Amino acid sequence: MTIYIDALLLLGTVAAIAGIILTLASKFMAVPVNETQVKIRECLPGANCGACGFAGCDDYAQALADDPDNVPLNACIPGGADTASAIAEVLGKEAVSAEKMIARVHCRGIDGKRCDKDDSDCQYGCTACGACKNACAFGAIDIIDGVAVVNRVKCVGCGACVKACPNGIIDVDPADARVFVGCSSQDKGADTHKVCTAGCIACGKCVNTCKFDAVQLIDNHAVIDPEKCRNCGMCAKACPVNVIVVMPKNA
Repeated sequence: MTIYIDALLLLGTVAAIAGIILTLASKFMAVPVNETQVKIRECLPGANCGACGFAGCDDYAQALADDPDNVPLNACIPGGADTASAIAEVLGKEAVSAEKMIARVHCRGIDGKRCDKDDSDCQYGCTACGACKNACAFGAIDIIDGVAVVNRVKCVGCGACVKACPNGIIDVDPADARVFVGCSSQDKGADTHKVCTAGCIACGKCVNTCKFDAVQLIDNHAVIDPEKCRNCGMCAKACPVNVIVVMPKNA
């Protein structure tokens, strides 16, 4: 009986010593917590998309806490204005606006207008590989009729799809810029038209029509400057192949 008691006492002593050691270790080895960083992190959506320019939400929160005067409060694109306002409140600063951004796929080879992909010579269009869809954490991209299509309501403009696209035909622009060119072909107009009737033929009619100098021909396809564009849609009306898209105001 004495043996069992001694064993229990020994185990109790060992457990007590271990508990003391762990308590002391937790105090001496504890990493200081920046309460401001924690509060900012709670304001962020947790997408960890990197659109803010940092590795993720944790790094962005730390940067804001360490240097709130030089790190922008509205860099979280997925969070938008609500997140920027919440961060400003934590830091005791004036709220700043966050412009909503939208991803756009510069390929419109849909509805049977584009040649069968197995026979097409176009090297610049969407390959329907699904990389952008898989990269999107918000379910904002679907592959429809062989082309990636962005759901403007779900899209937060994080840019993950831009990084994932192997052909580099996706970009992110302000949601207010509702006019864009659905083609990225760098071939001459006649060659583009041979493989894709939905492609830009670089005729220049859109350039000549625009009164705001917002359209240029670059690498054999029209490119619209979102900062100059006034969304009038005249270039789309002038386009003979209907490759210029004008999104509705509320879409």
